[in-house]
Amino acid sequence: AKMVQLRQKMEFGSRLGKIRASAKAAWATINNPPAMNVTLSIGDAEMAARITGIGITNNLFGEGHLPYADNPAGGVLGVYVTVAKQRAELVKFFFNMARGKWRDNEHVEIHQTNRTVLKIHSGSRKFRAVMDGELVRLDRETVIEIQPGALNVLVPASAAQSRAA
Repeated sequence: AKMVQLRQKMEFGSRLGKIRASAKAAWATINNPPAMNVTLSIGDAEMAARITGIGITNNLFGEGHLPYADNPAGGVLGVYVTVAKQRAELVKFFFNMARGKWRDNEHVEIHQTNRTVLKIHSGSRKFRAVMDGELVRLDRETVIEIQPGALNVLVPASAAQSRAA
């Protein structure tokens, strides 16, 4: 979220300008990474940690490519917690993330669940999250739950017919 906040403060007039602003914001974030104390409840387990980032996705990311789910209908949450603290660790983490090397990344813990509760214990400042590319306010306690099959997807008739055959 910090990277998106920094990028939004920058001026850019084109797609190339936005890419440059994103790179500058990423570098500023790596140079001064945010850290927060959290408790994350996953199923019956509860973990308390000081983290530099957390990502919660619809379904687990696939390996070997940019971050997207190989199975969009998987019906689970992917929970990615990074504990990288040093600049070099963050650079390595982002490099591995861009290459799709999630499982081999020693700076990220990966969990899967149907429901998780995130509790933030750090400071009194307002926390933000990025949801579908937009900044949103994050409550001190946030419950995230997936509802498999709850979204109806429209497809062209030709695609539906070819799948039925």
